[in-house]
Amino acid sequence: MTSQPAYVLHSRAYRESSALVDFLTPQGRLRAVMRGARGKAGSLARPFVPLEVEFRGRGELKNVSRLEAAGIPNLLHGEALFSGLYLNELLIRLLPEQDPHPLTFEHYAMTVLALAQGRALEPLLRSFEWRLLDELGYGFALDVDRLGQPIVAAGLYRLQADAGLEAVGQLQPGVFHGSELLAMAEADWSAPGALAAAKRLMRQALAPHLGGRPLVSRELFMTLKEPSRD
Repeated sequence: MTSQPAYVLHSRAYRESSALVDFLTPQGRLRAVMRGARGKAGSLARPFVPLEVEFRGRGELKNVSRLEAAGIPNLLHGEALFSGLYLNELLIRLLPEQDPHPLTFEHYAMTVLALAQGRALEPLLRSFEWRLLDELGYGFALDVDRLGQPIVAAGLYRLQADAGLEAVGQLQPGVFHGSELLAMAEADWSAPGALAAAKRLMRQALAPHLGGRPLVSRELFMTLKEPSRD
């Protein structure tokens, strides 16, 4: 196979000196064995480093035959690092193996770069989640409900994960104000409550596709944000 751009999503030790690595490429998520992982190649096989990788093998489990840096590493720290790990875990959990999604790869590269540049985390994460759901065929409209009726700013709506937004007659747990949904549709994060509502909406939209298992990176992130009890 010819070489292609890639990022490491996750790696773990495999046998004596190898690693089993999940890569994100324009051709999808690929799992490959990297031999000599404790040498120079292993130092490159870190998350958030733009890579050029050549894979060999016809089965589902490939072998890395060549791996080179293809750009400056994106150095993430603190909350940005946990956010990057969250993106990686989402892709491992949701992206089928060897299912090409070049737009997802491009958006991931841009998002990781923006995290490294210190851009505001929440808009970046919500945008990535939204585009990933759309790419996987799970997206839904934010400006019309599931019946095709325009979202009304004064209305109340709940998410039907398999159908879209549904108007409701009264305030109840888990619903969204129409004004919040319309702000999300325009990516107007300055609107009151829009970011908080977008976080709730994305959690509701992602939950059916995560199989009921919690995201490790999300739990770690919450631990990081908890105040010290010392």
